[in-house]
Amino acid sequence: MSEESKPASSMLQLSPDTSFHFEILRAVSIAPYQGADVGEILTAAAKIIPGDFESYYTAFNDLAIRVHKQGEKIDASKYPVSARNSLFREATYLRTAEFFLHGNWEDPRINSTWDKHRASFDKAIALLPVPGQRVTLKAKGFDVPAIFYGCGLPGRRPTILMCSGYDGSQEELYHVAVEAALSRGINAITFEGPGQPTVRREQNVGFIHDWERVVSPVVDYALTRDDIDPNAIGLWGYSLGGYLAARAAAFEPRLAAVMAIDGVSDFGAALVQKFPPELAALFKEGKKEAVDQAVLHAVASPGAPTPFRWAIEQGLWSFNIKSPFEWATKCLDFKLGEDVHNIKMPFFVADAENDDLLPGQAKAVAEDAGASATYHLFTSEEGAGEHCSIGAAVLQNQVVFDWFQEVVSGKKA
Repeated sequence: MSEESKPASSMLQLSPDTSFHFEILRAVSIAPYQGADVGEILTAAAKIIPGDFESYYTAFNDLAIRVHKQGEKIDASKYPVSARNSLFREATYLRTAEFFLHGNWEDPRINSTWDKHRASFDKAIALLPVPGQRVTLKAKGFDVPAIFYGCGLPGRRPTILMCSGYDGSQEELYHVAVEAALSRGINAITFEGPGQPTVRREQNVGFIHDWERVVSPVVDYALTRDDIDPNAIGLWGYSLGGYLAARAAAFEPRLAAVMAIDGVSDFGAALVQKFPPELAALFKEGKKEAVDQAVLHAVASPGAPTPFRWAIEQGLWSFNIKSPFEWATKCLDFKLGEDVHNIKMPFFVADAENDDLLPGQAKAVAEDAGASATYHLFTSEEGAGEHCSIGAAVLQNQVVFDWFQEVVSGKKA
């Protein structure tokens, strides 16, 4: 998990801190779909001190405040597109500002910043040509917050259900993939489950591995709508969502296709492989107190590398667990194993050439899935080699959604 362990990238680095580089790039990457303005982000990024989480928050929160003040001057009744663009950008910058705050669960900004982000986003989707519709779906033991986005075309349309992963929100997904789907005549339903931003905040429920418990209620909801083709429902998962979507597809036969961006076979094993040898040995021996003490001490160290510190802090928060040992143990459940053979529908598995978070996982998923899988490697030369091909959303959506449209039109078995 050290900074030095990351393979060299051919991409221009936006910060000497590799995690900050990735997250800044993540914000830049949604500019093509109303999520950001490049110059605004690069100006804010210049104010961020490597390894300093507070400077990261301040830079993006200040940017959000500035965009908010600009947006207040826009008459949304006269200029709805301008107002929507401003609100979307403000929401992105607030969401980005909050990203590294989860080390202190009592930090009030975790909720206050998120609430402002949500308010801006909801105002923005109300100004879409077909306004987004928030719904709350019932699952066993928790609720599933979801948003339906209609493409505006008549009749029953192909529809993709979309979820993020370890740290992403359904609001971000509008800019990552929803708008690209809508422009192709595909409806979208984004949703979140346990461990993801809204469910963790409002229901205090941490991650679960059996994601079919989340997806099946969303499929149930989709089948009640007269603007959705029941035979053309796809499931799309992003980052750790590549595992979550695949796991759900193994138990949800009503799906016409599943897309893993990127594929994840065994999240827990990938995590433990990043432990230093001494820590890995303690973990395998089941020495909970020793593991907890070692990890928490390392995270609190002033010199803790950002990728390591963030991974632990985000993991404990999103799993709603205080013990690193218990968190890592729960992560071991996030494994497809033999369930991958139950995926019978067409299965798109994306991979990224320079992915250092879950290297080799996507290829393993595709090989294990066999004939149902279509494997696609996005390369660094294309500017698409980072985890989930961050920074190349236009290319990624072209490849993935063209594949989906071929599947549901009957052109691809």
